[in-house]
Amino acid sequence: MVTRARPTLRDVALLAKVSPKTVSRVVNGEPGVSPQKLAAVRRAIAQLDYRPNFTASSLRRSSGRTAAIAAVLEDLANPFSAALHRALEDAARDREVLIFAGSVDENPERERELIRAFTMRQADALVVVPASDNQSYLMSEVSAGTPVVFVDRPPIGLPVDAVLADGHDGAAAAVHHLVRHGHRDIAYLGDLQSIQTARQRFQGFKEALSDHGIRPAHIVHDLHTERESAAAVRRLLAAAIPPTAIFTSQNLVTIGAIRALQQLDRHRDVALVGFDDFPLADLLHPAVTVIAQSPSEMGRVAAALIFRRLDGEQWRPTTHLVPTRLIPRGSGEIAGPHRA
Repeated sequence: MVTRARPTLRDVALLAKVSPKTVSRVVNGEPGVSPQKLAAVRRAIAQLDYRPNFTASSLRRSSGRTAAIAAVLEDLANPFSAALHRALEDAARDREVLIFAGSVDENPERERELIRAFTMRQADALVVVPASDNQSYLMSEVSAGTPVVFVDRPPIGLPVDAVLADGHDGAAAAVHHLVRHGHRDIAYLGDLQSIQTARQRFQGFKEALSDHGIRPAHIVHDLHTERESAAAVRRLLAAAIPPTAIFTSQNLVTIGAIRALQQLDRHRDVALVGFDDFPLADLLHPAVTVIAQSPSEMGRVAAALIFRRLDGEQWRPTTHLVPTRLIPRGSGEIAGPHRA
């Protein structure tokens, strides 16, 4: 890929036919600029996709880098995002690099705002867990030589490296496990269908059921909070033919399902396997069987890719799959009515 230099303040001034000082005033929100010149500068900024450098020159290294990497994550309060952030931070510390992070909260506009804010501050690289359905708007950053790695969700419309968990096979493993323990009425509680990884997990779930000659009968999508998940479990268990087992495709959905099962006093007779581990899952009664991702490993791989790019290595963008693993703890081993 041909690397193009980022547009400078002087480029904006030339396009807008004003002085660099006028551009500086507009960028910094200073008064004293006529409406005509203000409009011309803003048009030039938009046309060039100019990103002001808000990083003080005294903080920059001799290489011209800011020694800062931006992490745009789903939700820093979520255990997955927290573990991913910590892995990035640990890897960056050895290089005397800081990690700046923000949460997108599944909001595409928030994703764009955060990325723009970080690139305006000249972050050396970006680690992104995207919420939008197309990230081609980042092409100018990639073309300018900024290393970008996507984690947990693949990039769309953008040729960059990605680090993903094998969600399809993980979901399939959960179904096979529940069937081995005598369950055929298995409910699926899924995250937002707009999330590609959620769709991959559902595909793995469906294909595994098909392997056993089972047609899916209890499907709930677009759950993204504990409250929504708990309400879905209550509805499912109140049905004429309720499920005997539940697969939850995301850790907050899992926690909501557990809360409902405990409130209904059904946590000892309805089996449950959750995708993604979470703190204290092994201390509940029964302890929670999970398909564990490794956000720490995903963060380490992402950091290694970023630093290799920053060190000047080049290769065609690749996708790195990090395997999941089944951790049987008790909830997924509750026997079903078809246990041999």
